[in-house]
Amino acid sequence: MGTFKIEGGHQLKGKIQPQGAKNEALQILCAVLLTPELVTINNIPDIVDVNKLISLLKKLGVKVEKLGIGSYSFKADNVNLKYLESDQFKIDGRGLRGSIMIVGPLLGRFGKGYIPKPGGDKIGRRRLDTHFEGLIKLGAKFRYSREDQFYGVEADKLKGTYMLLEEASVTGTANILMAAVLAEGQTTIYNAACEPYLQQLCKMLNRMGAKISGVGSNMLIIDGVEHLGGTEHRMLPDMIEIGSWIGLAAMTKSELTITNVSWDDLGLIPETFRKLGITVEKQGDDIHIPAHTDGYEIQSFIDGSILTISDAPWPGFTPDLLSIILVVATQARGSVLIHQKMFESRLFFVDKLIDMGAKIILCDPHRATVIGHDFKSTLKATTMTSPDIRAGVSLLIAALSAKGTSTIQNIEQIDRGYEHIDVRLRAIGARIERI
Repeated sequence: MGTFKIEGGHQLKGKIQPQGAKNEALQILCAVLLTPELVTINNIPDIVDVNKLISLLKKLGVKVEKLGIGSYSFKADNVNLKYLESDQFKIDGRGLRGSIMIVGPLLGRFGKGYIPKPGGDKIGRRRLDTHFEGLIKLGAKFRYSREDQFYGVEADKLKGTYMLLEEASVTGTANILMAAVLAEGQTTIYNAACEPYLQQLCKMLNRMGAKISGVGSNMLIIDGVEHLGGTEHRMLPDMIEIGSWIGLAAMTKSELTITNVSWDDLGLIPETFRKLGITVEKQGDDIHIPAHTDGYEIQSFIDGSILTISDAPWPGFTPDLLSIILVVATQARGSVLIHQKMFESRLFFVDKLIDMGAKIILCDPHRATVIGHDFKSTLKATTMTSPDIRAGVSLLIAALSAKGTSTIQNIEQIDRGYEHIDVRLRAIGARIERI
């Protein structure tokens, strides 16, 4: 189990480039299964979860060639469907949450898709009902082995239909969409997710020959086509990493420039950090964070009541950044209520922050009240373990702002979502060592 050793309390300075978006990559990579033709994808992040999915595609028989840093070509012209029923697939598929999204394209193109119950972060239950209910409505027959925890869907021919999703699931929408593009007739997906990464998937599929309208809205209309062709695609920068660097700059009183952030796709992220009193400046397509030497002050609601920041489906604030917001609030002037609606275990890392001296009241599994220190009392260094990707980076930010030397264990969790994070942080002055 790897460990980071972090000497905190130092200001950072410089420019940092966000990696390609992890959550987009997991969708886009699965979409290569929809065509036998060549698909080239650029700006792929070099992170554990994405590399696991690329390895899974190779085992499925997809020809994968690395063209350069972050650039790969894929050709799924000889897919090995027998691998899907092998014992090895049951092991490989469980190691990655995003593997669920191979089911839709496999079903759409080959009439069958299988997956073991996927793994991923231990942040609470993430049901697969939306995925399979949508595929069943397209005409698939569903089966599940409770003993093996193995799911399967099969269909001679998918047929378009109208469906109203129970939840605006991003991965669920992507899975259903990738099946529907090759279905017979028209499919309408209402209450669809509309995140920028899902929009990116729609645009890529349309370039491949799909007919998808309503892109960016919560109603997607798909006219099925018989086949899709190849394309080239470039992924957006990772908005979660961008938010992480904003929080890092504020907590360490550092002047940082985050380059090439694709401002138009950041939604409420800049404004939410501004509500914590952080100056977020737009400089072309870059974000500039000046050194907050005098700290930052949390806004109140217009009636004077305590600010509440909560997550919501896009265009609401992304749940993946609530843990960053919570950490940043520990050194603000004022108080804020953090309401994590989607996952019941994601706030359980706050006990580690309390050990470091933060003033946090965990109200229940979904809500925490943070009373900021205003930098009058710095966080204290400690030894801790990363429970999941986002909490791990939040603890890393806390450690970089703390007085003394901290250690973070189980950093493999952080590596699942952040590309060479220690190397990139050292480039802007962080004192961090991988041991």
